[in-house]
Amino acid sequence: MPSLCKKEAMQPNVQIIKDDNTARVHYSAPDLRWIEKYARLMDSRFLIPGTKIKFGVDPILSLFPVFGDLLTYIISGVMIYTMYNHGASRKVVIKMILNSTLDTVIGAIPIVGTVFDIFYRSNDRNVRLLKEYYFEGKHQGSGRGLLILIAIVAIALVSLVIFGIWKLMEAIF
Repeated sequence: MPSLCKKEAMQPNVQIIKDDNTARVHYSAPDLRWIEKYARLMDSRFLIPGTKIKFGVDPILSLFPVFGDLLTYIISGVMIYTMYNHGASRKVVIKMILNSTLDTVIGAIPIVGTVFDIFYRSNDRNVRLLKEYYFEGKHQGSGRGLLILIAIVAIALVSLVIFGIWKLMEAIF
C-alpha cells in the first residue's frame, strides 16, 4: 500500500506517493513525474549488455562538442527550476546546480567527459537529493555556507589561472 507524504514547503496540490512494495517514488503532480522520467532518460535508461552499467542520453549527447553539453545543461536547469518551484529548499537547489555544473564542465572534455557522464549521473543524483529532502528531511536551510565555500574555491581557482597565465607570459616574453 503506497504511503502519501505531504510537506509544508510543497504547494498544496503536490503530493509524493511512496510505494513501499516497489521502493519507487511517484509524484502526483505531472511536473514532478516528468522530472523523474527525464532524469532516468538522461542518465540511466539503457544498459550496456553483459554488464550492470547503465547510461542515458547525456553521454550520447556529450559526443557532440559544445552543443550536446549545452543541451544537457539546459535540460538539467529546467528540471532544477521545476523542483525549486515545487518547494525544494535553496540548499538542495544549490547542490543540484553544483551537480549539473560539474557534469557539464567535466563532460565537455572529449572522451574522458563521456565516460564521466556514464558514471556520474547528475540528474539521478538531483532526483535523489529531492527525495532525501522530502522523505528524510535532509538538506534543509539556506545554503549560505555552501555558497561562501563555492565563492572561495572559485576565487582561488581564478587566481591560480591568472597566476599561471602571468608566469607563462613571463617565460615567453
